[in-house]
Amino acid sequence: MLRIDDTIFSFDILEKKFRCNIMKCHGNCCRYGDAGAPLNDSEVQILDDIWPDVKPYLRPEGVAAIEEKGKSVKDFENENVTTLIGNEECAYTILKDDVLMCGIEQAWYDGKISFRKPVSCHLFPARIKYYSDFKAVNYEELSICSHARRNGEEEGVYVYEFLKEPLVRALGEDLYKDLCVAAQELRKNNTLK
Repeated sequence: MLRIDDTIFSFDILEKKFRCNIMKCHGNCCRYGDAGAPLNDSEVQILDDIWPDVKPYLRPEGVAAIEEKGKSVKDFENENVTTLIGNEECAYTILKDDVLMCGIEQAWYDGKISFRKPVSCHLFPARIKYYSDFKAVNYEELSICSHARRNGEEEGVYVYEFLKEPLVRALGEDLYKDLCVAAQELRKNNTLK
């Protein structure tokens, strides 16, 4: 583990290689899991606020699930998550060329809203867990991302490099720069693989 200020990073973030290949996995990170995407309290409010602008992008089954269950729901740990269609894919997904994509992000790309998507989605396959006096950033190695791992190996892209934009969004640019410096030092000292 690497600690920078109040944030602890698993070495997997620094050692594992990853580069998403959505055309190979077809957006399965939006489909499989034990709950919807984790949301912080402000994102729950944002989903309420942007609903009129996002709704036209969504599939009828997504709209129906959200109108029945709510724009966000509580999961089995009583934490806020995105609503699911049935018990599978996120209700905010859209289907483009047989690939699941984020309807929220599409509305953002089209300039309809200023919110890109939940930070947990942007950070995937990393997760940030908040504790009383620190944050822990961990990498989730899931079978649905085998193509992304292979792609990362072929291109030599580490998880933290692939996730630069969402890590900066979640933790700030200064912390990300410190993470990069630490990774270089650890690699130079043969502490990392």
